[in-house]
Amino acid sequence: MATTPVRSPSIQQTSRMRKDESFLGKLGGTLARKKKAREVSDLQEEGKNAINAPLSPTPTDIHPEDTMLEENEERTMIEPYSKEEPKFKELVKVLIDWINDVLVEERIIVKSLEEDLYDGQVLQKLLEKLASRKLNVAEVTQSEIGQKQKLQTVLESVNNLLRPQGWAIKWSVDSIHTKNTVAILHLLVALAMHFRAPVRLPEHVSVQMVVVRKREGILQTSHVTEEFTSTTEMMMGRFERDAFDTLFDHAPDKLSVVKKSLITFVNKHLNKLNLEVTELETQFADGVYLVLLMGLLEDYFVPLYNFYLTPESFEQKVHNVSFSFELMQDGGLKKPKARPEDVVNLDLKSTLRVLYNLFTKYKNVE
Repeated sequence: MATTPVRSPSIQQTSRMRKDESFLGKLGGTLARKKKAREVSDLQEEGKNAINAPLSPTPTDIHPEDTMLEENEERTMIEPYSKEEPKFKELVKVLIDWINDVLVEERIIVKSLEEDLYDGQVLQKLLEKLASRKLNVAEVTQSEIGQKQKLQTVLESVNNLLRPQGWAIKWSVDSIHTKNTVAILHLLVALAMHFRAPVRLPEHVSVQMVVVRKREGILQTSHVTEEFTSTTEMMMGRFERDAFDTLFDHAPDKLSVVKKSLITFVNKHLNKLNLEVTELETQFADGVYLVLLMGLLEDYFVPLYNFYLTPESFEQKVHNVSFSFELMQDGGLKKPKARPEDVVNLDLKSTLRVLYNLFTKYKNVE
């Protein structure tokens, strides 16, 4: 049986194969060199980033809608990692719990500050409860215009309360309605402080903010720190420690002696109007006795239209105490260390500070 002879590769085929191998080898070498060059470049970039990382903030994902800015317009965003900070989460939780406690009778349950407060409904109820006053707004508003009108009324009332006390207004109708977390937190912290909420806000809470601005058609970004809370003492409006701090902390047994002396002093003058004080904690809380006492000590009549003789709301009581502080300053006394809100909220130490200042100046007045 004949067999087909095996042909050996021709010289032409061998030459072609060598050329192919040579081409593949060159191609492989070129790819290897390019890969190696990329690896070196990547390594250099990685090293550069490692050096610069501590100096540069973590890049922030900027959403497309946040870049649709008009010329010279700016927009702020919280760095995502800031929202994961334990103190930030604690502040949000404390404020939510506080709102729910205040509005428990209204059967309102807040779960998200941004989603539940933006339309003004919860803020309206919260302010009405805290200030003991009714706002002239529609109860339910579904339209955006109606919601903003309600927010306008609520925030005007809030600002009228807070601005005289030196609060910086860091919120607006638009910022609240667009669910701006920073604006909402500033507002709630200010309300909690002003109305002496029975909660402890975490100290030194801040977030890192990305500020995007449009200048000459180009978006520019910068980073700033936004602070919500400082130390408890600063937030509470406290000053340096004084004799009453020491008295309360280290000599509570002498407290009754001080209270008795002050009661004797104020009754010496208030008795002229057939008024008598037995409880310092409560009887000066509405500010009426403080105003009348200043008139007696300085020997003038205080027109009744200057204060509320029978105050009903928290705001009216704060007005009376604040007015009495003005009369004290007119009489040559320094501005009291206590805040009017502290006196209204039955803070004994604050009331004692105010009365002791009067006692020091007027103890020899008949």
